[in-house]
Amino acid sequence: MIIDADLVRTLVAEQFPQWADLPVRPVAVGGNDNRTFHLGDAMSVRLPSAEGYVASVAKEQRWLPVLAPHLPQPIPVPLAQGRPGAGYPWPWSVNRWLDGDTASRETITDLTAFAVDLARFLAALQAVDTGGEPAAGEHSFWRGAGLHHYDDETRRAIAALDGQVDAAAATGEWEAALAAEWHGEPVWFHGDVANGNLLVRDGRLAGVIDFGTSGVGDPACDLVIAWTFLDAASRSAFRTALRTDDATWQRGRGWALWKALILLAADAGHAGAAAQIDLILATAARAVRR
Repeated sequence: MIIDADLVRTLVAEQFPQWADLPVRPVAVGGNDNRTFHLGDAMSVRLPSAEGYVASVAKEQRWLPVLAPHLPQPIPVPLAQGRPGAGYPWPWSVNRWLDGDTASRETITDLTAFAVDLARFLAALQAVDTGGEPAAGEHSFWRGAGLHHYDDETRRAIAALDGQVDAAAATGEWEAALAAEWHGEPVWFHGDVANGNLLVRDGRLAGVIDFGTSGVGDPACDLVIAWTFLDAASRSAFRTALRTDDATWQRGRGWALWKALILLAADAGHAGAAAQIDLILATAARAVRR
């Protein structure tokens, strides 16, 4: 299916004629789960790219306005929900546009300060009370649920990568993460805290986007960025500011290991994933020695 600016113009003109004269153009940095377009200067249009991502539309429409007033940085706020049309088969959203550059080592002034800001954002997110809904599950791709949902996939990846990674160490770290079971009360999690979903302005965290895998459950999945983006000093500051206990940190490392393993198994040339696995295992070894 081709999801392009022409399709968006047609959908907007048919369903929201008050915005039909606004220019439509793709965003500079797009994602895989959704296709996003500028609608004028103050709005964006977000369309799921496959059926598996459709559940996020209703979820974001329902919950993002609930979350936004409680968070220290802005998040997308839905302005309208579109319906299938013009050959596009799924619902879609019009959101308020958030200004900012994608987080990177070049756009961030102080990585430790950034990590602390992010930790405070996540702490505020976890503090929002929703009565246990939307509970983690298929709609969140099991983020916020138990790591056992990805046990078979992880073990297959370790077996396939034997010789490229330390299979014994990876298995031991994965099993330690499985054993560090979560027994807390369910809290809000974002589900995909990656630098591509974090916005920076004037060198500081300025917004958080893409809540498609969000929900209520175990927040350990939101720690992955500690090993995929932060350095040693900012990783320590992130953990301290978030007041993360040992078991949750262990599960977070498990989530990071799972993602890096499946990426590397799918693409043997994925140097970034290989480096992340080395870092995850190294930090695990240091934690054991302490």
